Amino acid sequence: MITGSELVRGERTDLNGPYLARQLLALGFEPARISIVGDRSDELEDALRHGIEADLCVVSGGLGPTHDDRTIELLARAAGVGLRLDEEIERQIEAISRGFAERTRRAYADFAPGVRKQATLPVGAFVVGIAGTAPGVLLPLPGDRVAVALPGPPSELQRLWPLALGHAALQPLLGRAQPPGRRVLRFFGVGESVVARAFDEAGGDGDGVEVTICARDFEIHVDLVVEPGAEARADAIEQALLAANAAHLFARDDRPIEEIVLALCRERGLTLVTAESCTGGLVGGRLTGVPGSSDVYLGGIVAYANTVKIAQLGVSEATLAAHGSVSANTAAAMAEGARTRLGADVAVAVTGVAGPGGGTPAKPVGLVHFKAVGPHGSLALEWTVETDRETVRRRAASSALHLLRRLLSQS
Repeated sequence: MITGSELVRGERTDLNGPYLARQLLALGFEPARISIVGDRSDELEDALRHGIEADLCVVSGGLGPTHDDRTIELLARAAGVGLRLDEEIERQIEAISRGFAERTRRAYADFAPGVRKQATLPVGAFVVGIAGTAPGVLLPLPGDRVAVALPGPPSELQRLWPLALGHAALQPLLGRAQPPGRRVLRFFGVGESVVARAFDEAGGDGDGVEVTICARDFEIHVDLVVEPGAEARADAIEQALLAANAAHLFARDDRPIEEIVLALCRERGLTLVTAESCTGGLVGGRLTGVPGSSDVYLGGIVAYANTVKIAQLGVSEATLAAHGSVSANTAAAMAEGARTRLGADVAVAVTGVAGPGGGTPAKPVGLVHFKAVGPHGSLALEWTVETDRETVRRRAASSALHLLRRLLSQS
């Protein structure tokens, strides 16, 4: 259950629900629902009453010091238990709050009511840890059921979630869960309908195997959840999918393509740079989003204007005049320029028309050119996808990384 009126109003996107669902599924729990509830007391209490009927109810959000942080008091009410002040937790939160008050030169008296509020817990509850000033709370319920309340910020929730899983009060429930097997197939460059047809021809799911097929920026993600005893059925489905699409398989795990590209560079002792126009740094952003990428990725140049392509990447005025900024020739010059000027072994370049304006009959919106170059060769790519600007940019970033993967896999 995810709480927060800002989520209900669409001002923010829920990240905690999908994270918790994946975690729980891997542990052997079957997620029944992800509920997003606002801060109104009646609606939140009603949702909590229904939520705690499950074996495990995990709630995120509403643990702060302000008036609209009501999760703990309403959880206690839904469970039919009282509230108590935990003096040890109060001392811990007070120490954190006093430190913040000193750093911001504010009076601690401003924080004291919130500290007391956050240290007031349901009777019988345990604190699994504190993130910021919010305690993660675990409340055992009759019938070996358990409720867990965690902070709303994803980084804080993910910090406290392992502590909740390790708490003794949750072990009986975890002990009864039976984690299913999971198999992962990741394809690129094949249509979702092609993969779905191969799956249907294999007989579809059932008999202990549940399959999901999801398209994500030209990638097709196939996940098989396999119950104990259904391994042979999973083998048959997996073999059918691979027989039809083996050439497009790029991973059998959850690693994102940027992580795979960086690993290929490391295996070959190669450094990498990027030159981007229409993607505006998205390729470099995905690479630097991987911890430790600095040992491979040297940097990149976002050359949006032609003047920058000329000055920073060495693209000639003659190339731009003859072929235009969106062309195979310009993409090739950008890649070679980045590789030479930044002193790297491998480079990839992207240039295109992201839209919604700027297209022509010869170069419509959605046209993108790519070039990847390395010490042992190069690869080029061109596609046109009629869609919105952000989708073009996202798909272009994904395509650039997959072009690098193909180039590096050949070396």
